[in-house]
Amino acid sequence: MWSMIVGTAAGGPARATRRSWLAAPTTALALGGLSLAMVPVSIVLQALIGHSAWSSTGVADGVAGVVSAIAFTTVGTVVARREPQNPMGWLLIAVVLCVEVGTVAPSYAYLDYARQHGTLPLGHVAVVLSAAWEYSFALMPLIVLLFPDGRLGPRWRWPLRAYSVVVLALVAGTVRVAVSAFSLRVPIDGSGNLIGLNHPSGANAWFGPAQSIALAAAATLTFAAVGLQIRRFRRAEGEERQQLKWLATGAATLIVCLAINSATGGGSGLIGNLTFSIGLAALPVSMGVGILRYRLYDIDRLVSRTLAYAILTALLVGTFIGLVALTTNILDLSGRVGVAASTLAAAALFNPLRIRIQRVVDRRFNRARYDAEATVAAFTARYATPSRSMPPVPTCWKRSTARSSRRTHRSGSSSRAPAVAAIMPA
Repeated sequence: MWSMIVGTAAGGPARATRRSWLAAPTTALALGGLSLAMVPVSIVLQALIGHSAWSSTGVADGVAGVVSAIAFTTVGTVVARREPQNPMGWLLIAVVLCVEVGTVAPSYAYLDYARQHGTLPLGHVAVVLSAAWEYSFALMPLIVLLFPDGRLGPRWRWPLRAYSVVVLALVAGTVRVAVSAFSLRVPIDGSGNLIGLNHPSGANAWFGPAQSIALAAAATLTFAAVGLQIRRFRRAEGEERQQLKWLATGAATLIVCLAINSATGGGSGLIGNLTFSIGLAALPVSMGVGILRYRLYDIDRLVSRTLAYAILTALLVGTFIGLVALTTNILDLSGRVGVAASTLAAAALFNPLRIRIQRVVDRRFNRARYDAEATVAAFTARYATPSRSMPPVPTCWKRSTARSSRRTHRSGSSSRAPAVAAIMPA
């Protein structure tokens, strides 16, 4: 996959003759099936080691993981199957596989060493793969950078090669820490983390600075990718601009959901976990729509409707609270009467506010609809009443039909026009 990414950085089209046989639709289906199969495996392993919690928070954690895994897997598989030469689909699958392997492997390793005393097969392999979740953070900047077709200019070839070296050093470091943990009786702690990964020491002390360098490189590449996409959006037109709008919508949804998650306890509550799962699912889904160009031009309607109803909800909630406070505290009405009056007032304001807010939002975010409605309104206002310059349409039709029938009758070529004229209302 790295060779595909660096190869497309030159800007040339990917040739089918040079494409690896691994980048095939069958491979995409196999990897997608493997990713979906690892979801129930992870749940079973968590239950076996006693980490599954059936509280609302534990269920929300599970739902968040399942929703994001299904979203990344589905979109990645569809994109990789339809466009095998595009690295975007393979990157999406690789991200979710890294996260799933980094969840399943430490659970299996803990079950093997802590519960079965090292008697299960492939225990060492599970320990080596326990830090695979770190690789997903290294792949995420590439998804933003290569959207939508996976092609970049030649100047990105060397930065991507340098980033590849940093990622390979990260992989080598995690493997070295895992091999060093083989000497421990239980190389995985109770939280599912590889011992020595967060605080390497001794012969692995170099891995601490290497992690910091990898994190800085990923952050730098992320900012560079965002800047590149903003620059593309300013210069793009037509279809490419709509694709970038979908990317921006997914990213904005993710940011809003992360903000809600932080405001509600940082993942410790039900609402925070659900919004976090929605945000993680919105990014790959929006990318898939942009890459595959499915209902591409619906993004303007989606954004305008979402903003309009969000603003409308905020205004109605504010109006309701203000009217409740006014009727109960100032007008000295009973609580039930105040709530009923406030509800009726909010219901009466719903449709007028919705129409006005929708027009304002469409003027900024859905210009095509706004211009179309303005044109129709101007045409209706101009020709609503009869005028000498342009009579009503039925009158024009009768006059033109009558003239045509007279000409046809004189020439004797057909008898259809007089029949048409005869059935016209007088």
